[in-house]
Amino acid sequence: MSRPSPRSEPRQAPMQFSRVRGRRFASRVRGRRPAPQDVEPGRAGFRHSLHAEWIKIRTMRSTLFVILGALGFAVGLAALNGSSAGSEYADLSPADQAEFDPLATSLMGYLVAQIAFGLLGGLVMTAEYGARTIVPTLASVPQRARVLCAKAVVLVGVMLPVGILVSLAGFLIGQASLSAAGAPHLALSDGVALRGVFGGGLYLALATLLGLALGTLIRSTTATVTTLFGVMLIVQAFAPALPGALGDRVSKYWPPIAGGRIITVVPDPDLLSPWAGLGVMAAVVAALLAVAFVVFRKRDA
Repeated sequence: MSRPSPRSEPRQAPMQFSRVRGRRFASRVRGRRPAPQDVEPGRAGFRHSLHAEWIKIRTMRSTLFVILGALGFAVGLAALNGSSAGSEYADLSPADQAEFDPLATSLMGYLVAQIAFGLLGGLVMTAEYGARTIVPTLASVPQRARVLCAKAVVLVGVMLPVGILVSLAGFLIGQASLSAAGAPHLALSDGVALRGVFGGGLYLALATLLGLALGTLIRSTTATVTTLFGVMLIVQAFAPALPGALGDRVSKYWPPIAGGRIITVVPDPDLLSPWAGLGVMAAVVAALLAVAFVVFRKRDA
């Protein structure tokens, strides 16, 4: 009998060895637990979305700039406005002295702070579209309503305390300036003072959500800032110049004007009460957020 060639036997050994290793590797893969990157994106919970949005807003450089800028403007305008209004108080007529509002005088910095807060709310959304990070965000969390809701919750959780701090700083500095000038002033223990401070913080939080809604609908930072200026400042400045009943209605029901009543003390029969005005502002912001939810869910990234 002829023996097989020595070269023919070892040829199948590498193939048999690779098969054995393949079976062992397959058995290990079947038995191992899935790695975090293997988990389906849809299984990410709302807590994970909140954590992700918190990291985003915490690492944005504009967040710190907005907080420091709003605080600086609130303190600076409160000191200047309080000092100026306080020095002029003695020269006012009795009717004007009766209408003097020390709370609004010290909290006028909200006019600038509302733009800064609204800009930050818009940037939370428009920055993602500008950098195209919205695509991996929606790939990780396909539930778009969850993404927008997480952004809103984190924004309120961060900016509401900041808004209260801004209002409190403006109130303390403004009232100190009024007191130094010998004009009527308030103490923090007064009920209207607490309402103005906490209500001012609520108003600024609503301004942040308004910016988020506009940023979601517009998706452009420049257009969002322009819209915020128009809604919060330009209409408010020109409302008294509008003719007849139109000017009266705009001055009474325009959301930023109505919401700004929360920082006033002197009642005006032609305007809404403080809490009613803030309620109008909250209702309009809620309606815009609802529209933003619908548009965000249906529009392509």
